[in-house]
Amino acid sequence: MTATSETAIRPLDHLALRGSDEAPALVLRGETLSFKDLRSRISLLAGWLQSRIPEKGARVASWAAKGELTCLMPLAAARAGLVHVPINPLLKRAQVAHILADSGARLLIGSPARLQTLEPADLAQAAPAGEGEALAEAAALGSALGASTADPDELAAILYTSGSTGRPKGVMLSHANMWLGAESVAGYLGLASDDVTLAVLPLSFDYGQNQLLSTWYAGGSVVPLDYLTPRDVIKTIDRHGVTTLAAVPPLWVQLAELEWPKETAAKLRRLTNSGGALTEDMVRRLRALFPQARLFAMYGLTEAFRSTFLDPALIDSHPTSMGKAIPHAEILVIADNGQVAADGEEGELVHCGPLVAQGYWQDPERTAERYKPAPAASRYGGVAVWSGDRVRRDSDGLLYFVGRRDAMIKCAGNRISPQEIEEAAVATGLVAEAVALGVKDERLGQAIHLIVRPAPGVSGFKEELPRKLMQVLPNFMQPQVIHWRDAMPISPNGKIDRSGLAMELAQAVAA
Repeated sequence: MTATSETAIRPLDHLALRGSDEAPALVLRGETLSFKDLRSRISLLAGWLQSRIPEKGARVASWAAKGELTCLMPLAAARAGLVHVPINPLLKRAQVAHILADSGARLLIGSPARLQTLEPADLAQAAPAGEGEALAEAAALGSALGASTADPDELAAILYTSGSTGRPKGVMLSHANMWLGAESVAGYLGLASDDVTLAVLPLSFDYGQNQLLSTWYAGGSVVPLDYLTPRDVIKTIDRHGVTTLAAVPPLWVQLAELEWPKETAAKLRRLTNSGGALTEDMVRRLRALFPQARLFAMYGLTEAFRSTFLDPALIDSHPTSMGKAIPHAEILVIADNGQVAADGEEGELVHCGPLVAQGYWQDPERTAERYKPAPAASRYGGVAVWSGDRVRRDSDGLLYFVGRRDAMIKCAGNRISPQEIEEAAVATGLVAEAVALGVKDERLGQAIHLIVRPAPGVSGFKEELPRKLMQVLPNFMQPQVIHWRDAMPISPNGKIDRSGLAMELAQAVAA
């Protein structure tokens, strides 16, 4: 995968080499690591990983809250010649077991409490190791690895994201994908060595990891935070002089409702939005709360990282625009006739260029559905990501989102597979049929509505189903509303009429 001629692409672990030795790189609860410390600990963890898994290209998974281990793993695994599989700490046993089996991970490093929730069969391939144990053994072993000489096109990470149907699928990212993503974001955000990024997004997401990587590319420092309440965000910004904050729309809603001390709000230089579009009202509220901060509206997808951003100078006049292509991305709007759409004409967003990932892990069928030859108009050619999202471009070249082609539910910044929720409901034995739908919601983006038909002869299902779903699904997959039906509507093709149910729910909510 090649980038522009002026770009020098390095193996991913070289990002740790960019900051000044004594400059702060990672602010942990008990200590602050300088870039010199960061380099040392990445080398030691990489040496330990290589001693545990000497085979190049083997997968190693991590499943823990934000901390030293999860922040070091993307670079340490890359240095050891391994492929990192970060697992969202909010996931529960069923989802984690699937990811471990699908990826073939040889090692799972996690918090002891999380590891204890897994069954022996879940760990048939992946040897478990506690995060504290891993860090202590790495320090004791003292086997420091030097900087990697990997080919930038080699696989560096597999990030699992829900598909429109079925279980999560693994998106394969190369060293080059992640290096260029870091360079691109650091460039258009204007990150510098005196910037402090508050990492509140999960590190299992593409942009969550990029919080680390783009900041370190610029030589700045990162403060990882698993917040309990929005007020924790304000306190941490004030305590550490945070200059950069990325969040999803539901968190922006909560943050905008709080009273911000003026001196704390003034510390922020830039705000970036991910995981769903901001409303015009929210743009106005954020601009009023943080008049000195530049607000970046962005659009992206894991299959090609980030695609577009809106110049903050245009956010007041074009609050609903997705902007234009980020550096290293080429974005085309392709009409239904296969040609580049005219200004104002709706078409599919197609992402071309070196940020395009390598496809889905061990899933050639789904890879072929999304990763296709680039349109003839592309200056890059090769393989492009056909997003399935419908957009239009105005006469100034600004893009606007129209709608989604697939059935994904986007709730609180999470992309959720309806089928995964439906399968969990049916698996309880309380439900004969289930349909999960996303219904427009001001705070969540989309709220999860679950329509179910009870299994014959079962009693107490209305009280039991929510309880059982809480046991098997993570919090962000829990339905906000459950609707009970004696029968499901059937479409002419003999399937459950999902479109009819979606229309009915939308009308009921609007009424």
